[in-house]
Formats: sequence, structure tokens, C-alpha cells
Amino acid sequence: MPVTANARKGLTLQDSFNIQFNIQKVTWQTHAQQLMTVREAVFIAEQNVPLALEWDGLDETAQHLLALSATGEAIGCARLLGDGSVGRMAVMQPWRGLGVGTALLKSAIAYYQQLGIRVITLSAQVHAIAFYERFGFKVCSEAYVDAGILHRDMQRIDA
Repeated sequence: MPVTANARKGLTLQDSFNIQFNIQKVTWQTHAQQLMTVREAVFIAEQNVPLALEWDGLDETAQHLLALSATGEAIGCARLLGDGSVGRMAVMQPWRGLGVGTALLKSAIAYYQQLGIRVITLSAQVHAIAFYERFGFKVCSEAYVDAGILHRDMQRIDA
């Protein structure tokens, strides 16, 4: 599945099934509805995360990544905080396993590298640890429960 850079629209992925999507760097002010659609479906409806925990007040000042299908449907997202933290990464269920999460995480890493941030952190749901390890993240905490879901902190340190 080749990923090609597109300076205007972000990353575009096309696999053997002709699945196409792109990753855009967006703000909460311009794309809140699309970001909320993904996060409400994945975190609130699927994973039963309480509303008060999901909407923590950090979105307005964060940079966001939004994955859009070729038809403009919001299919995934990630939130990038100024301290090098990746969070609220989610992919809509029908799009899982098609490279959307990979493209989001690669875009997040590239974003922080462009800013010169060497240490990237995230709080991984335990079932997703192997996914993040494929991109150089290492577990750096004991397991803990957040929003009723088992997590471990992870970090990636670039030389």
C-alpha cells in the first residue's frame, strides 16, 4: 500500500482495493463537527468513554489530524498537543485495517519532527501497544485505567 505525499491535502493512500483517503492538518475551530463525529462514534458510543472525560477542554488549542475518505467522509482523527503528545487517535470501524491509523500516526510523527520535537508521547490502550511499537514507541509506564480502559504510557525518542 503505497503512501504518497501531497503537499496540499496531506497523505493519500491507495491499496489494491482502490481504497483512497487523505490526512489533513486541521484546527478545532474549522473542523470540530467532523472531529466530534469520529470521536463520538469511537470513544463515546463504542468504548463508553464518559462525555466529561472525552471533552476535556484541550481541543481548541491543539492541532488535529483528520482522515477523510475520497467522498469527504470523516473516517479517523488524532489530536496533537504542543508538548509532543499524540492523543484521541481514532478510526471509524469500517475503515480499520486499511492503513488509516498508520497514515495518521506517520503524519503525527512527521508533524512533531518538523517542529524539532524529539520525544513523542501517547497513552495507548493496551490492545493497541503492538501497533505503536511498530513505529518506534516503547512502553514507559505500568498499566493504569483511564475512562474504564486499560492503558500504558508510551514514548518515542528520535536521535
